[in-house]
Amino acid sequence: MTIFNKRLSEYLAFCVPFLVLIGAMGVIRLALSLGGLPNGTVKWFSINAVLWIGVLYYAVRVHTSRFGAYKQLVVIYALLNLVEQAVVIVGIVLAIITGTTNIFSTPEYSFGANPWVHLGAHLTIGVAAGTLMPWIIGSIVLAVTRRISPSVRESAVRVGQAG
Repeated sequence: MTIFNKRLSEYLAFCVPFLVLIGAMGVIRLALSLGGLPNGTVKWFSINAVLWIGVLYYAVRVHTSRFGAYKQLVVIYALLNLVEQAVVIVGIVLAIITGTTNIFSTPEYSFGANPWVHLGAHLTIGVAAGTLMPWIIGSIVLAVTRRISPSVRESAVRVGQAG
């Protein structure tokens, strides 16, 4: 499968470290919650914090590694977001099936919505907004990165002059 002239496998290889980190943080968060730790403690294990670090990292790295530009960022952020949404959705579904709340289903983290509404929101709004918002912020960071870092052409000229 090709998206914006890159294979999906290229995108996955490029962003695998944060895909793993986001997934691991989500599993840790869920496990701690199911293990009985209070939400006040579990909240410090933040999937969103890892995701936003990844947003900033890839906004710079996509340019500095010459992987691509704005359109590649949207695919990268969609992948990061899908991993986050998958973990959260599993947590919500687990709460629905077992009748036991966890960090992903408690009212303070679900805006007081019932679990089915919360699940529906993650399947719709979470997937769309969770990709779009990082892409907007990441695009701003990429624009700044492109402005302050030497261009690819300038780097090639400097390398040619050094020899």
